Amino acid sequence: MTTPPRGPDGRPLKVRVKTSRGRTTSQQKWLQRQLNDPYVARAKREGWRSRAAFKLIEMDEKAKLLKRGLRIVDLGAAPGGWSQVAAQKIGLEQGQGKIVAIDLLEMDPIPGVAFAQMDFLTPDAPGRLMEMLGGQADLVMSDMAANATGHKKTDHLRIVGLVELAADFARQVLAPGGAFLAKVIQGGTEGTLLANLKRDFALVRHIKPAASRADSAELYVLATGFRGSADIAFEETDEADA
Repeated sequence: MTTPPRGPDGRPLKVRVKTSRGRTTSQQKWLQRQLNDPYVARAKREGWRSRAAFKLIEMDEKAKLLKRGLRIVDLGAAPGGWSQVAAQKIGLEQGQGKIVAIDLLEMDPIPGVAFAQMDFLTPDAPGRLMEMLGGQADLVMSDMAANATGHKKTDHLRIVGLVELAADFARQVLAPGGAFLAKVIQGGTEGTLLANLKRDFALVRHIKPAASRADSAELYVLATGFRGSADIAFEETDEADA
């Protein structure tokens, strides 16, 4: 295993990026961070498509989500780091389970993973993906994030809105007992979103994997024990009748 060059004090030397007229300040900072990120280097060494693979690995170690034979939908899958991890964990190459990955962007093929380049918000998306899965999903996972504007309040609202849409999609495709995992930001799952998840799932909690950068506000919401569409409809009817 290669190790980064070290200085006289034994600490890893940081890679410094030369200033370029063609880069904005934010691009410069992003490049500097990428070059000095140990997870980026480790992902390249181990053959993962992105550092995000380690986030799912760490969350699975805590929550034991990825079991053999699961049927999974990976929303916003490109470049495919999460699908790679899930494929290995559920035994996809041994003929166990099924993964359908979906994204607006193209994604290089992953052995055994079915990919659809489409918008999960289109009306026919739930039916099409369940057809590709061969039934309802056991897990819907999403590492999607809305494009940042730099305005904290706006970005907060955009990511909450995206997670709400992903959760609505999950309700349409999940089998009873299924799970939903999605990226949010700190303070981003209160109010209606959190209340609805608690209504529809037996357990809702937050997870902050170590692979999430320390200076990042991102964390993940994990909802397990989906009650099923019929149960939800029944509860809503009960409350209305009351």
